[in-house]
Amino acid sequence: MGPPGRAESPRWRIAADAETVERDLTRLVLTLVELLRQLVERQSVRRMDQGDLSDEQIETLGVTLMRLEEAMDDLCDRFGLTPADLNLDLGPLGTLLPTDR
Repeated sequence: MGPPGRAESPRWRIAADAETVERDLTRLVLTLVELLRQLVERQSVRRMDQGDLSDEQIETLGVTLMRLEEAMDDLCDRFGLTPADLNLDLGPLGTLLPTDR
């Protein structure tokens, strides 16, 4: 009990089981990886458009980015997530990831 005249403050409890925590943590990590993958992809396209890369570098980047995208799709499937699950809603700012994928 607290001091007289003071209302007892409710105890905050978070009801989280191990499965929920693991899924949410996985979702957060995959969201960050997807954000970085998209940023690298945009930077690569920008460099290609500027002519900063050789044909061999463009080919290597293309294959690497395709493999990364496939790996992300595989991880999402493995954990039962969709690309939409990785797109955090930032309220008035919109979503973290573009929705045109």
